[in-house]
Amino acid sequence: MKQTKVYLVRHAHSTYSPDEYGRELSEAGRSDVKLLTQQMMERHVDVILSSPYKRAIQTVEGIAQHHNKEIQIMEAFKERTLAGRPVEHFQEAIEAVWRDETYAHPGGESNHEARLRGIDALEEIRNAYQGQSIAIGTHGNLMVLMMSHFDQQYDVTFWRSLDMPDVYCLTFEGETLVNVERIWKRTN
Repeated sequence: MKQTKVYLVRHAHSTYSPDEYGRELSEAGRSDVKLLTQQMMERHVDVILSSPYKRAIQTVEGIAQHHNKEIQIMEAFKERTLAGRPVEHFQEAIEAVWRDETYAHPGGESNHEARLRGIDALEEIRNAYQGQSIAIGTHGNLMVLMMSHFDQQYDVTFWRSLDMPDVYCLTFEGETLVNVERIWKRTN
């Protein structure tokens, strides 16, 4: 059976702004994207998708250019909505949603809701591009929630350990996840 490889690409560093869709990469983020693009040049990529958020698109643009591919935007790969408006204590707000899978801050998504959204989209693209290599520009919380669907070791502690950017390759044989490999290596 031919394997399907899914590269989950967490966006590079961006300077905070409440404009989730328009927030761009910082200077450090743009610099890291050059290194990320070089590292991904060693990999074969058939399809590139991204969250509609600018920072995620900017993170996979170099990969798309190198492989001469269009970036397909998928709303489902946007970051989980933590709350309807900015939270005062971000770390406490994150802890609360990871403690209780069904808890959601007002106007936000629970871990269960966000994971389901991400997994539904992941299964859709895995079925559409079976046996191919797919890069997905996404976000830290959603990425870990999708990974936790397959293995509970991917939790809030794992999320805290992620870099910006970061890349994990999930290798599937049919519906079965057979390997997870970290691709991103910061060289400085």
